[in-house]
Amino acid sequence: MDWKPDLSSETPLYSQIKDFIKNKISLGEWAVGTKIPSQRALAERFDVNRSTVVTALSDLIAEGLLEGNTKGGTRVINNSWNLLAASPPPDWSSYVQAGTYYPNQPAIQHINRAEFQDGIIRLGTGELSPDLLPSVQMKQIFEESSVNPFTIGYEEPKGNPYLREQIAAYLHGIGVQTSPSNILIVSGSLQALQLISIGLLQRGSSILLEKPSYLYSIHVFQSSAIKLVGLPMDEEGIQTNQISRYKEGYNASLLYTIPTFHNPTGTLMSEPRRQELMRICADEGLPIIEDDAYRELWFEIPPPLPLKARDPNALVLYLGSLSKTLSPGLRIGWVVAPEPVIERLADIKMQNDYGSSSVSQWAAAEWLGRGLYQEHLVYVREQLKRRRDFTVQLLKTNFMEIATWSVPAGGFYIWARLTVDVSMQMLFERALKAGILLNPGSIYDRNAGNYLRISYAYAKLHELEWGIVHLAEMIKELAMVSKNK
Repeated sequence: MDWKPDLSSETPLYSQIKDFIKNKISLGEWAVGTKIPSQRALAERFDVNRSTVVTALSDLIAEGLLEGNTKGGTRVINNSWNLLAASPPPDWSSYVQAGTYYPNQPAIQHINRAEFQDGIIRLGTGELSPDLLPSVQMKQIFEESSVNPFTIGYEEPKGNPYLREQIAAYLHGIGVQTSPSNILIVSGSLQALQLISIGLLQRGSSILLEKPSYLYSIHVFQSSAIKLVGLPMDEEGIQTNQISRYKEGYNASLLYTIPTFHNPTGTLMSEPRRQELMRICADEGLPIIEDDAYRELWFEIPPPLPLKARDPNALVLYLGSLSKTLSPGLRIGWVVAPEPVIERLADIKMQNDYGSSSVSQWAAAEWLGRGLYQEHLVYVREQLKRRRDFTVQLLKTNFMEIATWSVPAGGFYIWARLTVDVSMQMLFERALKAGILLNPGSIYDRNAGNYLRISYAYAKLHELEWGIVHLAEMIKELAMVSKNK
């Protein structure tokens, strides 16, 4: 809702708000059964006093359009055209609740909405700053001629052949020996996970993964009735000594891991741990999904080779992406797997969307084929390292008494553990009111309530400084209140 009442109008504010809400109801945008935002939320969005909102809602309740109670909030119970209709309109809320795909966690929904509010400093966002995206070079690519044929029609099921050739060549450079026929182009790693969840796994299966993990923040596997079983981590990555026991105890179908600059902890799995992981999974016959979206975002030295680079038995399904390094808007990622798997996933993808954008695939192929991607990576690494160092110094100055953290060797994230007692819900709400958007640790592990995922990738440097300084002040204030209770 980007509408706000006109303060210069002679029409009273409450009446403008009442007409706005009535219009959303009559147009069906707020269908019967919809729970509308709270009085406080509406007052904040409209920049008016809460009493003004209360007056508008009271009139709508009196007119029979809304119904309010203290426990369930305020809901739409009628609309203007229903007063004349022979039968009531469909209860869309019941349809929404009947859907089999799980909704996002409430916290994730809140974050997704808040990210696009004006003036918000996003301290947890997992994407590159717009300042780091190569918008000018992207425009030039579309203006220049190319030997790579351009099409705005559909691509073949596995994706643009030239792009798959370029990805195969790129992967050879990091030790992954594959061919274009073993590569499927997907609309980002998230789509790859969805295709795997519905195309390779039975309902009721279990998968092993790090705990915490990005995978807990999305419901792509849970919506297919697949159980996530978390394994503990240490400074070298997932603890492999638990894999055999967990695999047997939960009859696990595969293991999901982000070994390089893990999301959310930033952990880099060591070379010995990678070797041990591959050995144990080979012994157990346990396939691996390797999500390698952050591989190229190293700062001082390149990370160890991917798990897929040491995979003679085709144990690993390898996921890569340009979303974290080049452009999230391109929506280009890839899966490397045995051909039967690729054929299966490609068939399901065609049923879902008939292939990723041909325009995006052409652009991605140009970046890789011209050598521009590697040049861009040098720049991104330099900028992210600068941002990491700046953020670490801010934490040392402001967070030493209230948190601990490790310095990541790459990626986007610092996983900070608060050492003082604060309500994370209260901190989230207070920070958001001050214009600071946080990613609480509980999103990635419900037992990580005293953690924050701090991203140095998105916010501008002056925003990082202002946000971290003021966040530290809030934490200290809340800790003092908690201590004095």
